[in-house]
Amino acid sequence: MFQSFDVTSEKSEGPARVAALRERMADLGIDAFIVPHSDEHQNEYLPKRAERLAWLTGFTGSAGAAVILADSAHVFSDGRYTVQLREQTDAETFERHDLTKAGPALNLNKWASKDMRIGIDPWLHTMAGIAAFESAADRIGATLVKLDENPLDATWTDQPDAPKGKVAIHDMDYAGVQPRQKLNEIAKAVRESGADVTVLTDPTSICWAFNIRGEDLSHMPLVLSFAIVPKQGDAMLFIDQSKIDTEEEAYLTQLAQLSSIDELEAALVSLGEAELNVLLDPSLVAAKIAETLETSGATIIKGDDPCRLPRACKNRTERKGAMEAHKRDGAAMVQFLSWMDSQKAEDLDEIKIAQKLEQIRIETGERLGFPLKEISFDTISAVGPNAALPHYRVNTQSNRQVTDGDLVLVDSGAQYLDGTTDITRVIPVGEPAEDKRRHFTLVLKGMIAISEAKFPVGTRGIDIDGLARQALWAEGYDYAHGTGHGVGSYLGVHEGPQGIHRRAMVEFEPGMIVSNEPGYYKEGSHGIRIENILVVNPPKVPEGGDLEMLSFTTLTLCPIDRRLIDVSLLTVAEKRWVNGYHSKVRTELSKLIEDEDTLHWLEKATRRIKRV
Repeated sequence: MFQSFDVTSEKSEGPARVAALRERMADLGIDAFIVPHSDEHQNEYLPKRAERLAWLTGFTGSAGAAVILADSAHVFSDGRYTVQLREQTDAETFERHDLTKAGPALNLNKWASKDMRIGIDPWLHTMAGIAAFESAADRIGATLVKLDENPLDATWTDQPDAPKGKVAIHDMDYAGVQPRQKLNEIAKAVRESGADVTVLTDPTSICWAFNIRGEDLSHMPLVLSFAIVPKQGDAMLFIDQSKIDTEEEAYLTQLAQLSSIDELEAALVSLGEAELNVLLDPSLVAAKIAETLETSGATIIKGDDPCRLPRACKNRTERKGAMEAHKRDGAAMVQFLSWMDSQKAEDLDEIKIAQKLEQIRIETGERLGFPLKEISFDTISAVGPNAALPHYRVNTQSNRQVTDGDLVLVDSGAQYLDGTTDITRVIPVGEPAEDKRRHFTLVLKGMIAISEAKFPVGTRGIDIDGLARQALWAEGYDYAHGTGHGVGSYLGVHEGPQGIHRRAMVEFEPGMIVSNEPGYYKEGSHGIRIENILVVNPPKVPEGGDLEMLSFTTLTLCPIDRRLIDVSLLTVAEKRWVNGYHSKVRTELSKLIEDEDTLHWLEKATRRIKRV
């Protein structure tokens, strides 16, 4: 099994670990130290070696930070993890704060004072992140000290080694474009920016550019590495070469000069000594890299990572792969949902549900000739009130038994060689209450509005986010998370720069893949989220219209539970969408399902709803 449900928090160790860190801080002459949830690459999922925040505080969420001072300690996370933060951290040691309200500088003005020396590891903060801290420190007369060593690492005596997962070549049958062509496009973008060279620090970009995948992180097939791509000439790839076998070495040496990660800093100094203009993405690149370049004589040109936009706009092969991956995953989901309906409530709990879904994905992938490589994130298997926590993660302590009348929310995904999936469905156990059906239907109306949207070229995620919320807003409801995130091609399940939310400023382009997942959460009762994955279609002029419009095609194929739909709340057009979607689901997935009971379940689950 890919997912573990063991409780990994070590909150009881927090007081002793904070005390040891304070001793090391005193040795370094700093009054405070900032511990982010990040590594040198700003990954969403971290290698065990980089789980510094979890080791220090016990908090294992994916967004957070801590600030340690001589006489106080603070830990921050956002609203997704309010309960988890409270349960996993020691209340006598840490004051808890809302990360979103604190802002990028973590309320520095509230805990810092004049002449205070605030330590920071410049490898673990982006250029933009450190700029926010420096600005806040300047306002109160404090000093931000960029440390040459991380004092936490000096106290973490059993810190795990760096991961050494093997590198694999991502075959052209799935990548669709040769890496040499991608590197040439990156070089062109470097030239157009006025730079001589760019430094890539995001492993997602590097894996995409070189058509490689790895095993260094859970759930994401990434190789932890750095790259330097000049405007002309050969690239340089900095990687632990023990990860590279003979075939992969022969492949990569045709594309780049291979060096160890230990040689990166010297290479950066060489760029500076040559007085080159270096393109860096301030939102991704570690401040240490920018500092090394500038100190040695380079000029920084700030701009977007040149891989992000072309990576987001999937080529024909990637689009075809995504469609096939979602069909395969849909077949697994149908078998899982059929199984769920065959179980008694007293025989189900959150862990059993997540384990069964993973087992079915493994078996379905093997049967259809595309083995499951990994799950794309820890499955959110949430029963009743636990589902009201949007990013709830079940463990052996929180595991909840299903009871009659519950709604079960299952948000899960898979990594296949040809695509990455992410899907959320809500399953009623017994007869659903009327308020739950109403809430579900309002969420469904928002999901349909995004699915059916047509919008002019130049439209951004912020422009259409409200479509998903309109039906909820009309009833006085809303949800705190975004409506959609980008999805990679056998890469990250959360991929920028595209998205659908209140800060999504990137324009949609054909080939982008994005999730569509509005929700509603009633604390202490239930949570609802319906999620499909969409791909942006090329623009075309609607019949009788004047302007070219973009639109979406839904990739996800899986029934939406009709028992939760209050048909009286749907318009004729919305009923038509549900019937059309279910007809497509039935047609596509019935070809991939062999079990007669599952086929019968699919037929029943996709029956037409009346239009009147």
